[in-house]
Amino acid sequence: MRLTRQTNYAMRMLMYCAANDEDLSRIAEIAKSYSVSELFLFKILQPLAKGGLVQTIRGRNGGVRLARPAKDISLFDVVRVTEDNFAMAECFENDAAECPLVNSCALNTALREALNAFFDVLSKYSIDDLVKARPDINALLGLDELLDDVPAA
Repeated sequence: MRLTRQTNYAMRMLMYCAANDEDLSRIAEIAKSYSVSELFLFKILQPLAKGGLVQTIRGRNGGVRLARPAKDISLFDVVRVTEDNFAMAECFENDAAECPLVNSCALNTALREALNAFFDVLSKYSIDDLVKARPDINALLGLDELLDDVPAA
């Protein structure tokens, strides 16, 4: 099984927001940090917002932030809202070719068990876990530079 590029960058976007938890994150800054197009990130933002993982604030000083604490957003939450299909084999799909074994196939059972184990592991890890695993994440994402650019009050 391979996760889509959309899911990969959705997790990265959430990690960026978690690391930048004091401020709103701007799509342009996130795109620059990961060297990806803003348009691609805006496309990813839609399912994240619809799934209740981020809040978007419109306007000149708008941006994006996590909708709930990073520790409460599991990797499974992200995968669930960004992946369209979890079919590991043709027999998982609704329009699969008719197979006489589809309802009693040991392969089907084994693949479902494997997929559920995958989901169980993703459920054990949060966005916060990923951010805390990299103490230097703010420097790596350029967030320290953003703080340096903010004028003193």
